[in-house]
Amino acid sequence: MSRALPVIHRVVTEETGPYRVDHVDLEFSNGERRQFQRLHGRGHGAVVVVPMLDAETVLLVREYAAGVHRYELGLVKGRIDAGETPLQAADRELKEEAGYGARSLLALRELTLAPTYMSHVTHLVLARDLYPERLPGDEPEPLEPVPWRLDALDQLILREDFSEGRSIAALFIAREWLRNK
Repeated sequence: MSRALPVIHRVVTEETGPYRVDHVDLEFSNGERRQFQRLHGRGHGAVVVVPMLDAETVLLVREYAAGVHRYELGLVKGRIDAGETPLQAADRELKEEAGYGARSLLALRELTLAPTYMSHVTHLVLARDLYPERLPGDEPEPLEPVPWRLDALDQLILREDFSEGRSIAALFIAREWLRNK
């Protein structure tokens, strides 16, 4: 079913540290009016990288996750810096976090975190034909690389230390793209 988008009557913006919050006054096609909040991060978006060591093995990294105060397995990820494309950011983050560059980078799709109230977009990038190259990063300690076979994703998603939604979604999307390419 296709619906007309709500009419925006007013937007009031509030600056709150690292975020900008829009208070949006909306009117829906049935006449109902509501105020929504829309959260915008500072920056140019983010990337999550699926680095393939070979046709069957992805390279994960283990790093400290302050939000849950534990070490987490996940994919290489990070911010897109000013002036960078998503592919350039993916290659830079891969070199900083995992110690590899990629000769082949492919943007698979965009992912949103909570699109009902956040504008944040993460670009999913598949990295293949890897070669060793390390750049200094902003991590306080070196990240631990952990190879994982794609045919064992069922075991990975049940691990307590692998919980980040973008990494889970990205691995399944990449696996399906690789199977059907």
